[in-house]
Order: sequence, then C-alpha cells, then structure tokens
Amino acid sequence: MSNSIFSKIANAVGGKKGRFITLAIWILLVIALQLFLPKATDYKDDAAPDLAASEPSVVAQKVMDEQFPSGEGTPALITWYRSTGLTNADLAQIQQFSKELEQNPIKHQKTAVPYDKMPLPVLKQQVSEDGTTFIQTVLMDSSATSDQLKDSFTELEKTANATFSDKPFKQDVASKDTLVARTTGPAGISVDATELFSDADVSLLIGTVLLVLVFLLVIYRSPILALIPLIAVGFAYLAVTPILGLLGQEGVITYGSQGLSIMTVLLFGAGTDYCLFLIARFRSQLHHDENRYTAFKKAFGNTAGAIALSGFTVMAALLILLVAKYGSIHNFAVPFSLSILIMMISSLTLVPALLGIFGRISFWPFVPRTEAMAKEHAAKKGKKVKIHRENRFWHRVGEISAHHPIKTFVITLLILGGCALFATQVKYTYDTLSTFPKDMPSREGFTLISDHFGAGQLAPMNLIVKTNGEKTAMRENLQKTDGIETVSVGVPSTKNRDYTMYTIQLADNPYSNAAMDLIPDIRDTAQTTMSDAGLSKNNVWIAGQTATQYDSRAVTKDDEALIIPLVIGLIALLLLAYLRSITAMVYLVATVLLSFFSALGLGWVIIHYIMGTEAIAGLIPIYAFVFIVALGEDYNIFMISSIWKKSRELPLREAIAEGVGQTGGVITSAGLILAGTFAVLTTLPIQLLVQFGLITAIGVLLDTFIVRPFLVPAITMLFGKWAFWPGKGHNQEHK
Repeated sequence: MSNSIFSKIANAVGGKKGRFITLAIWILLVIALQLFLPKATDYKDDAAPDLAASEPSVVAQKVMDEQFPSGEGTPALITWYRSTGLTNADLAQIQQFSKELEQNPIKHQKTAVPYDKMPLPVLKQQVSEDGTTFIQTVLMDSSATSDQLKDSFTELEKTANATFSDKPFKQDVASKDTLVARTTGPAGISVDATELFSDADVSLLIGTVLLVLVFLLVIYRSPILALIPLIAVGFAYLAVTPILGLLGQEGVITYGSQGLSIMTVLLFGAGTDYCLFLIARFRSQLHHDENRYTAFKKAFGNTAGAIALSGFTVMAALLILLVAKYGSIHNFAVPFSLSILIMMISSLTLVPALLGIFGRISFWPFVPRTEAMAKEHAAKKGKKVKIHRENRFWHRVGEISAHHPIKTFVITLLILGGCALFATQVKYTYDTLSTFPKDMPSREGFTLISDHFGAGQLAPMNLIVKTNGEKTAMRENLQKTDGIETVSVGVPSTKNRDYTMYTIQLADNPYSNAAMDLIPDIRDTAQTTMSDAGLSKNNVWIAGQTATQYDSRAVTKDDEALIIPLVIGLIALLLLAYLRSITAMVYLVATVLLSFFSALGLGWVIIHYIMGTEAIAGLIPIYAFVFIVALGEDYNIFMISSIWKKSRELPLREAIAEGVGQTGGVITSAGLILAGTFAVLTTLPIQLLVQFGLITAIGVLLDTFIVRPFLVPAITMLFGKWAFWPGKGHNQEHK
C-alpha cells in the first residue's frame, strides 16, 4: 500500500508532466512570498525579553521604575583612560564634553551627570587611585532598542570628536600617553551584542553556501548535481523567511538575529542531508534500471519514508522548545521547526522535479548507466567499457561490526565513554561579556574599570525594601556580607517614602557566577533584617544585571529539566512507531545520548584546554542537546531502516553488512556536510555560536563515524533476534 502511495507521489512530482508542474509551482510560490510578504530581518527583535514578567528580577525592576523614576534608564559608562595619568587638561575637556551633552543631549539620552558644574578638585576625587581612569555616567532611555542606542553612541562620538582633538574613541587602549575613551555598561554591552550579529546573517549565508558547494563538488564531482541541493535549500530559504516575516509582523512569534543565523545553518545542513539521501539512492538505482523514471520511483519509494520520518522527528523535537520559559530558547521553536518542515517538503517535491528534469545528466560527467548502457556508450566512443563496481569500503565496515560485535562494542564504548567523562568537568558561565571578542569597545571599557576601579562598579545592584518609615539595620547588615564591596546610604522614594533603595557594589565581576551566587545571601540578609524590624520579609526586591542573570540561570536549568526528557520521550515514541521494536528504540536513544555527552566532553577539552576559555555559555547544553539528539537520530533512522528491510530477506549478519554498506557513503557525506555547516558558526566573533557550532559539529562527526557505522550495528548484532522485539520482521537464520 505504501509503495503504491510513494509511486503516485513520485509520478506527481518527478514524472514526465509532474516535474515541470512542480518546478513551476515552487517558482510562483517563492516569487509571490517574496513580493507580498515582509522580510524576516525587518521584524527581528534582538531586544525581546528573555524572562517572564513574574520573575523576581523583572518584578524588582518594575518596582524600581515606579518608585525611583529619577534613576530610570540604562547606564552607559564612558570610560576615560590615559596610561600615564589623566591631566588637568583632560579633565577640563571631559567637563566641556559633559556640558555639551547637557546642552545638546544625544538621542534617547535621559540624564547625564553634570561634571562640568563640579570644581576640579572634586572631579579629581572620582578618578581612580592610580590617576589613569575616570568614569562618566550617561543614562539612556530604557525603552530604546540596541539599534537606536547604536545611533545615539555614533552621535556621542561625533560630539566627542568636536571637543577632543585626538578622537579618543578611535585610539587603541594599549596606546602610550594618549587619551582613550570606551563606552561600556549595560547600554554599551547591549549595542555591542547587536553589532556582533549585524553582519552575521550575510557572512554566514555566503560561508555556508560555499562550504556545501565545495563538499558536493568533491563528493559527486558533478557541477549540476552540486547545484540541485543548493537550489532546493535556496527555494526553502526564500519561502521560509517571508513567512517568518509575516508571523513576526503580526506578533504571532518573536525571533532575533541569533535564531535566524542558526536557522540558516540548519536549513543548509539538514536540508542538504535530505537531498543526498534521495540522490544517492537514485544514482545507485540508475546502475540497475535503464528507464530513469522507473529508477526514480524505486529510489523515492525506498527513501521517502525515512526522509519524512527524519524531518518530522527533527521538527517535532524543535517544536518542544515552545515549552521553554526562557525567551531565547522559546523563540527558536517556530523558526527552526518551520524551516525543517519546508525543507522536507522541498526535498520530497522540488528535488524529485529537478532530478526528473535532468535525469542521468544530473551526474555528468560521471553518468551512472546500466551494464548494457555502459557497453553501448563505450562502443560509440571507441573506448574500453567501464562496469560500475560498488564501493565496498562501507560493506567491510559493516562486516567488521557484524562479525566482531563484542570487540567493536567495547572499543567504541571506551572511546565515547572517555570523551563523555570530560562532560562532568564542564564549567558554565552566564557572563555576557565573556562571549565578546576582547577588542569589543564595551569589553575593553569593562577591563579598564575592572583594572583601575573594581569590576563591581560596571553594573551595581539595587536593593529596594518597603519599610513603612521604620528604621532598619539594612546597610550595616549588608556590608557584613562577604562579596559586597560597598553599600550606599538608603535613599527614600520620591513617590512613596515607605520605599527605600540601597545601591550595592560587588567585589566580583557582576556578570560572573560568583556574583550571581551572592543573590540568595543578599536576599536572606535583607529578609532577616526586615523580620527583625517587625516588617514583612516579602517586601524585598533585588534589581540589576546580576539579579537578572541569576534568574536566567534558574529558568534555563528548569527548561533543561523539562525539555530534555520531553525530546527523549518524543524521539522514543517516533522510533517505536516506525521500527515497532522496544529494544531497538531503547538502544538507539541510548547511543545518541552517549554521542551528545561525548561531544560535550570533547568540546570542553578543545574549548577549555586548547582555546583557553574558562567556561562555556550556560545555554550550550540545551542548544546542542536538541540538535545532536534530533539530527543524530536522523542517521540512525536512515541506516536502521535499511538493516530492517534487508533482514526480511537475509540473515541478520548479512543484513547489517548490507545495510551499513548501502547507507555508509551517503550518511558519511551528509554527516560531513552537516558538521561543516555547523562548524561555519565557529568563524563568527560570537563565542556562544562558536561553542555551539563546535560542540554540535563534534556530535555529528562522532555520530557519523563511530556511533552509526560501528556502535549501533554491533549492538544490533549482539541482541540478534531480540533487537526486533516484540516485532518479528527478520530472517530467522540470523546467526
């Protein structure tokens, strides 16, 4: 029944008439979408909140904005530095610059500290102890986007250039005896984070296309065939981006630059894989069938089911991200799953149409022919006939796994297990600055503040309490807490004097794990102080960047605990439905989990010990898990379905050798391309994507070269007939 359905679909999309109709539909569809729907990049929102309104730090910020409106705004810290010490002339120019900002505010400027009204001796007291550094605070409108703040800072630098002759924002920080300026603080960091992604989409698209093209040319040595998957992926990309633009315009979904960047990689990597599965089987079939349409029907019938299941598996796994509470993770779900769905449709419709149009010529100059056709072609050319011989390499690999299952199982388990052990050593960070290149302005500014003032001054914490006018020992008690550098005198609210705010400067980098770990201690101290004064301990709020990151860490950990079991459960159910074997489902899920932990461990070795990074981004485990597990299971599905089919006609040992042999070449090609596309992310100046791309690429390679050709076949052989339990779809002569 299924063969009949696949045969009809093959005729509809790749037959003599259907191929042209299918291509025409795709062309018209893409043109219409591009003309009438908006661009995805026009509605990306890089400032979308990651935390829900109910999170403590968000509630605290709301209380702060309501009760202390004079402090409302996002701080931009302009850091002035001269290695030999700031001169009186430098400070006088800084005062002049401050006056310019007060008289002619830049766009989105809320307030600026009036340093021009301070006597020079008072100003000197705010210079660092070594006399080299001064911090000028400008509060920006908290509702301004990163792009708007970028324009504001461009305007700010123009004002500075008119005041200072040496253009301090353009000077190298390492310059000797030169006045240098850098904009940092939450506003500066926000602008730099957006700037890193500004050109990422274009460079990533170009890099990915070139890499896939080179891989396809090397693998198939055919210019036409190399273009077919790229055309299919290109059409899918042109279809999915305007749909995302429409959904973004209507407010149905939210997405950012990071999501679009990863989506591009996913489309080209996974999309090319789906195309290759069909192309490889079509080429193999052309060596046996003279009629290309007959060959295509057989190839389509043998691969369409596996491609569809693989696509739905990845799509469903990515849709599970919708349950995430953390905004960045939640916002990935629709763009990623929609791109996979459209790419799967493209690989099952547009690719067949293109193969139907070009036929055997797709593979020129190495055109696949039957033995009779090869002899006839050779006779016409007056050359010696070349009979096609299948590459036996992957058959031999399959035979190794089938004939030596115990040895293969132990060796692969030791390799993967050894890598996985390092996963227990991984350290995570939620420090935004650590993901920036060292020469980014905000990071250079932070380094100056950290070296000459103390890291805690970059982003102080705000503690708000409702004391109802009662006196407390809040400041004294907070100053006794380890990790706190200074606590300001309590400032009453101008709106409601029952509220008091304390500004807390930490000893550590406010973006570090050590700083985040102080949040519970600070909250406990504040609540205990309130209780001792007979006040409600619930009237305590902590606002600021450190509190926000503390909540981000807690929310992402909760998301991991929810999403990982759901993804595993979903993939297990899909495998069970497809293979009808509980045993196979269990060990296939187990092997891909082992692949993930091995990739995480090996990735940590490279990132930490070779690249010298102290910790990886805290979002990496959940990002990498979903992709490695979902995409890795793709290859298992494609290979195991071949073994299952072979096992109905052959003893299990032979079925494994044939199954691995038949799928080995195409899965290896697909794995190399998929790993390569994720590796393209490592060329970007964004450490989060570098780490994600590297670990995911490692996971794909481990799955391609160890898990799929050796470990899974060896386990299947060890289980024997029980690998199919409770099903019986195998040849009883399995020994």
